[in-house]
Amino acid sequence: MAFFEVTGGKKLKGEILPQGAKNEALQIISAVLLTAEKVTIHNIPDILDVNLLIELLILLNVKVERISKHTCIFQADDVNVDYFTTKDFRNKSSRMRGSVMIAGPMLARFQKAYIPKPGGDKIGRRRLDTHIIGFEKLGAKFEYDDLSGEFILKAPELNGCYMLLDEPSVTGTANILMAAVMAKGKTTIYNAACEPYLQQLCKMLNRMGAKISGVGSNLLEIEGVEKLIGTEHTMLPDMIEVGSFIGLAAMTQSEITIKNAGINHLGIIPEKFKLLGIQMESRGDDIYIPEQELYEVQRYFDGSTVTISDHPWPGLTPDLLSIILVTAIHAKGSILVHQKMFESRLFFVDKLIDMGAQIILCDPHRAVVVGLERKQKLRGVAMASPDIRAGVSLLFTALSAEGKSIIQNIDQIYRGYQYIDERLQSLGAQIKKVD
Repeated sequence: MAFFEVTGGKKLKGEILPQGAKNEALQIISAVLLTAEKVTIHNIPDILDVNLLIELLILLNVKVERISKHTCIFQADDVNVDYFTTKDFRNKSSRMRGSVMIAGPMLARFQKAYIPKPGGDKIGRRRLDTHIIGFEKLGAKFEYDDLSGEFILKAPELNGCYMLLDEPSVTGTANILMAAVMAKGKTTIYNAACEPYLQQLCKMLNRMGAKISGVGSNLLEIEGVEKLIGTEHTMLPDMIEVGSFIGLAAMTQSEITIKNAGINHLGIIPEKFKLLGIQMESRGDDIYIPEQELYEVQRYFDGSTVTISDHPWPGLTPDLLSIILVTAIHAKGSILVHQKMFESRLFFVDKLIDMGAQIILCDPHRAVVVGLERKQKLRGVAMASPDIRAGVSLLFTALSAEGKSIIQNIDQIYRGYQYIDERLQSLGAQIKKVD
């Protein structure tokens, strides 16, 4: 099993380019199943989760022509639906949570789908109720296999309807949306997610011939069509990476420029990092973060301690709370980090405490970070990556600490960040992958 050997305490400098958006890629690549025509997708991130999904499509007999590392042409004109019933499908799809995204397109076009037990990060309960209930309202029937933990869905005919989602789930909204585009009649989805990645999916589907209105709002209306055509699509830059690199620059007192950051699609992310006292400026579509000796957490107008929590878009994505937590370690001042959505995502703070961070874990959802103000240095330790976001947060913390750190289970990091060691090395980071 490979691990990272990291020597921290060194300032970094240079330019870094964010990858294509991971969360967008899982939806967009699944959507190629909706048409028999060719779909060309650009800026695909070369990461484990996305490559596993592409491998799954190939096993479904989807033709995949890889033009470059980041561009593929897909054609789903001869899909092998029987592959879903095989043990090989269950084994491969259970390795990644993104495999659930192919259910909506399969229901729409082939009238049946299989949802295996979700894989992916171990960050607490991640229920599929929103997906299943949405499919049911469109007319699908499901059976649950207790032995395999698999949902078997069948829908001889999907019919449009009104539905109010119990939560604005991004993957749930995307999955229901992809099923609804070929349902008979009109479907209305209220309390829909409206993240930029979902807006990208809607725009792509409309170019394919779908009729979706309300894009960018929490009220989507879909007029079903009989057939979709091919198209071309380019992924947005990954806003989680952009936020991660802002935190990295501050933690390591580095001067970094994030190129082609997709500033218009970042929403509240830059403002949340400015709340920690981090300086930055926009230069066209680039973000420049100057070297900063110390950054001071801002306070509310009444003087109370700042709380940073996750919230559905346009609020802060939960995927950045781990980064914000570790960035606050070196700040002047204190913050309360409130992770509302997942009950196990803060369970990596014990490793940060071992490094010398002053953190109080209040409960599974909340942690208080007391900034060290650069008066005390973190020390390198051996640790393992529990999930994608915690993994890269530990990696960045190791780069800000004195001495050597060992980070194990790095496949978790590679699931979400392409060539992360090589890209950090280009900034001057001392990081080595050891097999």
